[in-house]
Amino acid sequence: MIDALLELPTHRRERLARALASGLLVPPYEAAALSASLGQAPAIDTIAAALRRLDESGIPGPAIALALDAAARAGAKIERPALVWSGPEVPGLHARDTARVYEELLGGARRSLWISTFAYYDGPRAFATLAARMDANPELTVTLLLNIGRRPGETAAPERLVMRFAERLWRHDWPGERAPEVFYDPRSLEPSGAGGVLHAKAIVADEEVSFLTSANLTEAAFERNIELGVISRDVGLATSVVRHFQTLIERGILLALPSA
Repeated sequence: MIDALLELPTHRRERLARALASGLLVPPYEAAALSASLGQAPAIDTIAAALRRLDESGIPGPAIALALDAAARAGAKIERPALVWSGPEVPGLHARDTARVYEELLGGARRSLWISTFAYYDGPRAFATLAARMDANPELTVTLLLNIGRRPGETAAPERLVMRFAERLWRHDWPGERAPEVFYDPRSLEPSGAGGVLHAKAIVADEEVSFLTSANLTEAAFERNIELGVISRDVGLATSVVRHFQTLIERGILLALPSA
């Protein structure tokens, strides 16, 4: 019910809170009274309806004002998302670096890491930091989401391609003692052509920090390509990304890779 109020521009939300707290705005929260307090704001009728529903639930105006103020303070504490770039260093342009952010997230994770990438090359190097972090911290759980592709003209059964990918990953590409859980999208292996691929590139650390990027786990993406991402410490966003991946797994859209 309060969503319509939280979506107000900051200055209008503050005016609404003051009017509710001072008693200038009282039930039945008519549109005309709201306009007098807020000016001709868009969606006045929607705001009025939300206030009436809160009033019907037994929440008085001053309590609504307190909730709006608390939500504003909580939102102010969320660190603004920051841009993260790969590519040539240009004098006068200052931005966080993809490789550095990757290392920081992996090195700082305490409980969990979710990592999704479309491609990786040179597995021992790509996974070195992650594997070392897992071996050093037995409490850290890691979930990797990887794409398995079918090369043009390849006729092997999907099951064979999965086993071949798993064998290469565990024998040659994964450098650690502990193994992460790995999931893949089986649609990429359809004999008639990929019905879809796992193309998301993201890292979520401890369900607190999310890094959404165009960069794969490759040297080119980290050091040479022009790649762009966003790092956010919004816990709600981080949790949402993890829950989405978990749901894809629970519903069988993403399948578990055979273990080492």
